[in-house]
Amino acid sequence: MTLLSHERHCAEIVRQTNLLRSCTADADLMAPVPSCPGWNVGQLLRHLGGGHRWAEKTVRTRATHPLPDDHFRVLSAYTHEDAALLGPWLTEGAEKLAEALRAAGPDAAVWTPVPEQTARFYARRFAHEALIHRADATLAMDRDFIVAEDFTVDEDLALDAMDEWMELGSVPQLFDVHPEKRDLLGPGHTLHFHATDTAPEAAAEWLVDLTGDTIEWRRTHEKAAVAVRGPLSELLLLVYRRRPAQSKHIEILGDAELLDFWLERVGFG
Repeated sequence: MTLLSHERHCAEIVRQTNLLRSCTADADLMAPVPSCPGWNVGQLLRHLGGGHRWAEKTVRTRATHPLPDDHFRVLSAYTHEDAALLGPWLTEGAEKLAEALRAAGPDAAVWTPVPEQTARFYARRFAHEALIHRADATLAMDRDFIVAEDFTVDEDLALDAMDEWMELGSVPQLFDVHPEKRDLLGPGHTLHFHATDTAPEAAAEWLVDLTGDTIEWRRTHEKAAVAVRGPLSELLLLVYRRRPAQSKHIEILGDAELLDFWLERVGFG
């Protein structure tokens, strides 16, 4: 269940993309992106813009099967980008995707890589995709940036991004594609994430339960084998593996090895 409306997600696709474009306007597009090994900043932007166009066509045509996606995953041809051309192209893709999603509406039937086969998935996914790639670009310019100063994120958007990540990371079908994820399951395998900079009513706590036959999660305050505490945006960057767990931004209490093992195997890509 999403915290934000379909319209809000559509708006965030454009907003986050434009923020990403602004923060890279004067950047060296040849600079490597540490959180996306093998890519430079130009390739990062090309990846996002290509993803926009892939999702736009998927939604606009009401695709019933996955469309080819090599054009935004295989980026060896985009090592030397022209910022003057790439910036407008990036914004155009975001705007066209948002337009297609608004025209379709959240409940339009369309192929998705998860059980929920509606356009709502793409609105939410690409809002957060742009947000996280904005973090990637910021990391490329400053590997130890301060969230509050260099990477501001609205609280409700960060909460929704954490929830979406938890949902996608616990889809049972992932075991069919990545059977090694079953190694995460075991007695006592629980992790608790607690945002330290939100009001109590935000309920910014997540419990990941790996003790059963599937990966489960819930918003709750519960004891766990390992507790991870830090600012909300830092927790988001941690679960996306954009920040290391052992950093000045995060406090770890309990089984740090379980956290490391979980981070090695977790994810929905």
